[in-house]
Amino acid sequence: MFFDLPVYLLPAPSVIWEASLEKPGTLLGHTVVTLRTVLLGFFASVLISLPLAVVITSSQWLANVIYPLLVLTQSIPKVALAPILVIALGANELTRTVVTFLVAFFPLVIAVATGLMTAPKELIELGRSYRGSAWQIIVRIKLPYAIPMIFSGLKVAVTLSVVGAVVAEFVNADAGLGYYIVTSTAFFETPLAFSALIILSFMGVLLFQLVCILERRLFPWSAGAGGQLIA
Repeated sequence: MFFDLPVYLLPAPSVIWEASLEKPGTLLGHTVVTLRTVLLGFFASVLISLPLAVVITSSQWLANVIYPLLVLTQSIPKVALAPILVIALGANELTRTVVTFLVAFFPLVIAVATGLMTAPKELIELGRSYRGSAWQIIVRIKLPYAIPMIFSGLKVAVTLSVVGAVVAEFVNADAGLGYYIVTSTAFFETPLAFSALIILSFMGVLLFQLVCILERRLFPWSAGAGGQLIA
């Protein structure tokens, strides 16, 4: 307001708020679409990352084989990969979920694998001396030690899922906040684009806090070590 900037260039917060109130139903609909993609990609990353991290930490040979492939998947820009996935999988929710998954799963795999390797070797040897199976050692020794790192990975993954969903919607979507930003800026409706951007920011913060709450409720001893930055 002070510099009298054009609305299409940088709208004032009051203008953004008024634009949001004009189309609350539209914003809500796009928010629901994006949130669904975020959650699908995030849960897919959790379901695949946890067993993959267990496999990696169970064998050095498997780690040497799988780690380069994981790094390769992360070295490919997702914006460049998304159009190819559209051709391979079609212009549908599956493609957007896969893009979201690819953005989110790598830090989660690394965090879980690192956490599993923090268990003291002496304790693992003690478990083996009591004839504990490989599964029992993972569940009763390695996983408890890995909980703080697992939740650190979940916090990163859930915020990156929002980024992945928006990237996917930029390339292939007919609904969602990413799609809404593209269409709004194409018609110079910058206040609406900022509204979607603010909603995305709140979505990331809210999902991050939900993971923190889950950690505090289920594993308070873990949250006490690293959750103090989230008051």
